[in-house]
Amino acid sequence: MLDVRLITFITVARIKSFTKAAEILNLTQPAVSQHIKYLEEYYGVGLIKKTGKEIDLTEEGLILYKYAKELEILYRNLETEIRNKSGIHKSYKVGASMTVGGYVLPYILAEYKREHPNTDMLLQVNNTEEIISKLLNRKLDLALVEGNFDRNKFSYKKFKDDEMVLAVSDKHEFAKKDKVSIEEILKGELIIREKGSGTREIFENMLKELGYDINSFNPYMELGSISAIKSLVEENLGYTIISKETIKRELKQGGIKIVPIEGMQIYREFNFIYLKGSNEKFINEFIKFCYMNA
Repeated sequence: MLDVRLITFITVARIKSFTKAAEILNLTQPAVSQHIKYLEEYYGVGLIKKTGKEIDLTEEGLILYKYAKELEILYRNLETEIRNKSGIHKSYKVGASMTVGGYVLPYILAEYKREHPNTDMLLQVNNTEEIISKLLNRKLDLALVEGNFDRNKFSYKKFKDDEMVLAVSDKHEFAKKDKVSIEEILKGELIIREKGSGTREIFENMLKELGYDINSFNPYMELGSISAIKSLVEENLGYTIISKETIKRELKQGGIKIVPIEGMQIYREFNFIYLKGSNEKFINEFIKFCYMNA
């Protein structure tokens, strides 16, 4: 097993935050600081430097990070080979809402499978409402969802922030503007996810905060498929409010453009959620793996 202080150092170096590293590693922030201090005293050099609120590595810290990562890979390979020899086969059911299930989690699951060939991760993707329902009925071991959930019913850990943006065709009139008002968006061909989706809920909550009557909200189209929404936008048959994560390829290709919304930015969280009494050993290990490979 890799020394826990090196694991702490690698985590701090990757995410550049003592606080977030403590959350990921299930440690207190003083414990994280003590681990870094121990390494600095052991090697007799400073490893971390602070510039204002920013955290960065010293030259010596960069050297340690380089070799620590190599050690991490060696230990992962060691553990994988031992598990393969043991022949123990495990299976877990993971649920994900549409955005994270289609555009974030598959790549992480592929990497996890490469490192844990004797573990099957059965992914179920649906809108947030359906995934939460399955988790409550214990049809899933763990879920990663966008949008809101009852924090009294679940244990949870934040994965990352997600930005929702106005996506338009490069041929749409909005593409020529520096910014678009929310009034213009609501009056036109707004294509949006179906009710029950995290994206829809976040957008409607934002409208409520701005004083709009949700009962009179009447989008141009409602669709359950993110791929279909993107295709319609690319064909200039409407525009949408969508996760930036889902349109990375289209942005690179130039078919879709992001246009700022006047006076507004929309952020939400991706959260791991699970029921108390679930397999917390697997859950904690998998969540940590996701943090390290996001």
